This record gives sequence, structure tokens and C-alpha cells, in this order.
Amino acid sequence: MIVLALLMLFAPLPATAEYGDVVFNKRAEKAGMRPVIFPHWFHRIRFRCRVCHTEAGFEMRAGSNDILMSDIIEGRFCGMCHNNKIAWGPQNCHLCHSGLPGLESGIRGGPTTGGPGRW
Repeated sequence: MIVLALLMLFAPLPATAEYGDVVFNKRAEKAGMRPVIFPHWFHRIRFRCRVCHTEAGFEMRAGSNDILMSDIIEGRFCGMCHNNKIAWGPQNCHLCHSGLPGLESGIRGGPTTGGPGRW
């Protein structure tokens, strides 16, 4: 019983973004596209953090990644997997650019998120 109490005391708190969605709208609407909704929760339950945050080059802090469509098309960032071999390619714009107009960049949701595109 004491061991269980100690484990609960020192257990890390869940990260807000672990199950949430990340909205990217730094350039999208300026380019005439809807904001990107990245379902972090969907990727996180399938991959370890290092896959995206080490191998694909994403910084750990929301808003610190300067991502261009040309990067994705050339196989960087999202394009490492979204290449029509592992997952759909960048020509399927609506699958990522699914946010409502006017959404600001940032993290939305938490353990109760409704999934991608619900913001």
C-alpha cells in the first residue's frame, strides 16, 4: 500500500498536448487555405515522441516549428511519413487543412478532445 502511494505521488502529470490537437495557422489562411489541425493524440498513441520530435525534426514546443509546404513535399517534417507510401501525401489538402477559419495557432483540447477538425 505504501509503495502504491509513493508511485502515485511521483507519477508524472499528463501533458496537455499528449491527447490534444495542434492548430497551425501561421501561414495557412494568408495563403487561402484553412488552418491545419494536427491530431497529436492520434499520432501519439501510435508512435513514440522521438519519431516526430527527433527523426522528423519537430521542436517540442508548439509554435516553434517553421513548416512550409515545400518542406513537406520534399519529405521533411510531416512529409517524412505523409508521402503516399506510409500515409497519404500532401496533395490531399483537405485532410490536414480542416480547421475552421479564424482559428489561432496553438494546442486545443486535452484528454477529452473530440478529434481532428472539431475546433
